[in-house]
Amino acid sequence: MPRDIDRRAARTRKALHQALLTLMLRKGYEALSVQDIIDEADVGRSTFYAHYTGKEDLLRSGFQMLRGELEEAQSTARAGAEASHDDPLGFSTAMFEHAARYADHYRTMIGGRGGAVTENEIRLILSEMVRQELPPTLHGDAIPRDFVVQFIADAFLTALNWWFERKPRLLPSQVDVMFRRLVLGGLSQLIGDERRQIDRPAANRDTD
Repeated sequence: MPRDIDRRAARTRKALHQALLTLMLRKGYEALSVQDIIDEADVGRSTFYAHYTGKEDLLRSGFQMLRGELEEAQSTARAGAEASHDDPLGFSTAMFEHAARYADHYRTMIGGRGGAVTENEIRLILSEMVRQELPPTLHGDAIPRDFVVQFIADAFLTALNWWFERKPRLLPSQVDVMFRRLVLGGLSQLIGDERRQIDRPAANRDTD
């Protein structure tokens, strides 16, 4: 019986998340109400509140799935022949590709309350991943490690927003190359690898 309950709860959560994404594209996050979401998902109000405290809680919980997807993508990348096990930006390719797959939803969430929640949750995920990938100690003590983590996470969000707002036709791999070139150039001395190079194809110039 508990297993059946878990499966039912998982189906309910999936239906609510799908309803949220569908309605965000249709109406925008700001205009949504809990009633809109439960009507779209065809679940009762009491059922909704058994899982979430409100639409913001529902939105935040979706980032747990994002974290899982990115961790899986990282593991796959590290298993590749050319993967680097000490790459402090190992998350970036997977993250840009995820953003490209869900571009409409990202664009919908950028701006307003939904955008603030989205950026904060992405920043938390990125900070955690960067913290895991940075060497335990950095060369010298002039720049605190926490500052480096924050710098990388914020630089990624800047690149993500610039991509969607200014150059949406660029491929995720092209944005990734630009991001990595800028950030790794500053990190090279801190991580003790001045020979580190971006061994990926150069980003093609956008001809828009």
